[in-house]
Amino acid sequence: MGFVKLEKKGHIGIITIDRQEALNALNTQVITDLDEVLDQVLADEEIYVSILTGAGRSFVAGADIAEMRQFSAIDGKRFAIHCDNVFLKLENLSKPVIAAINGFALGGGCELCMTCDIRLASEAAKFGQPEVGLGITPGSGGTQRLPRIVGISKAMELILTGKVISAVEAKAIGLVSEVYPAEELMDKAMELADAICANAQIAVCESKRCIRMGMQTDITTGSAFEAEAFGVCCGTEDKNEGMGAFLEKRREKNFHNR
Repeated sequence: MGFVKLEKKGHIGIITIDRQEALNALNTQVITDLDEVLDQVLADEEIYVSILTGAGRSFVAGADIAEMRQFSAIDGKRFAIHCDNVFLKLENLSKPVIAAINGFALGGGCELCMTCDIRLASEAAKFGQPEVGLGITPGSGGTQRLPRIVGISKAMELILTGKVISAVEAKAIGLVSEVYPAEELMDKAMELADAICANAQIAVCESKRCIRMGMQTDITTGSAFEAEAFGVCCGTEDKNEGMGAFLEKRREKNFHNR
């Protein structure tokens, strides 16, 4: 794949956006490449968890301004819809995705990391939605996901001022879960991915589905999703294995994802 690479390490898929000459800025080709890699991840039954990161010193420094400058109103809407469709595919991927944010996560880069299920950042990471300073709005979910993650007031402040914040502040407002020295980031992301891989994957995927669906609806409907998922898991061999291990006081669990 041109600008997006997929590497497998055991049951972990490492997705790397690699357009270093432009600080991994998103253009039409990068989005198309990411779309195709997500299809590969979904189709590969050996991949349980993915880590999304950027090559070099940037996660994604934003969208490609040189490309966007030529957009008409119709072009802009078409590009935004293209991005939205791919970002929603990532967000709703049945398998968990961890963002390992190694550097700039601005504009479309901040929006991209917000589609991931868990966000880890290096101390060098920077976050922001600076679009208003370019005469545009966030166009790939920033006005929708940021308020849901950090609250309306803080999202308004960040989006309306275009302010860029540090990884430490991003953690303080709940935009990322943890901040690590740059040299430790990928190791920590791999540790987290390994911990998720060790569990029953039907239960992991159903849990993610319930959280994602529940965040978009009322608690009564969300609880119905949860009850359905709980029932599905109770009918699996992995439930018998996990509960058997607990009752037998054995640490080893042999999950087969069925």
